[in-house]
This record gives sequence, structure tokens and C-alpha cells, in this order.
Amino acid sequence: MGTSKTDSFEIFADRITIDPEICHGKPCIRGLRYSVELILELLRAEMTIDEILADYET
Repeated sequence: MGTSKTDSFEIFADRITIDPEICHGKPCIRGLRYSVELILELLRAEMTIDEILADYET
């Protein structure tokens, strides 16, 4: 069967954090100060995951 919205949320809940003190409260990659919005924009601009990882080291 398919994945429910709840299941999808749980997959990302341990990877994404929201803290008003970090990145103005925007959802961020846990442990980093990279917003989810930034990563999605880079992917939309057709950057590969390897390119993103090279440009935005952890």
C-alpha cells in the first residue's frame, strides 16, 4: 500500500527542525543552518545532490 502523510512526516521529522532562534524559525536540516527552502531551491535549479554536498559542506 501507499505511504500516508503521517508516515511521510515521520520520515523527515528526525532530519528537519524548526527553532525560532535558528534561520528565523524556518525549517532547517537538523544540526545545520541550511534551510529546507534553500535545499529545495538548489534542487529546483537542477543542482545534483553531489554538487550541493560539495558546495555546502557539513
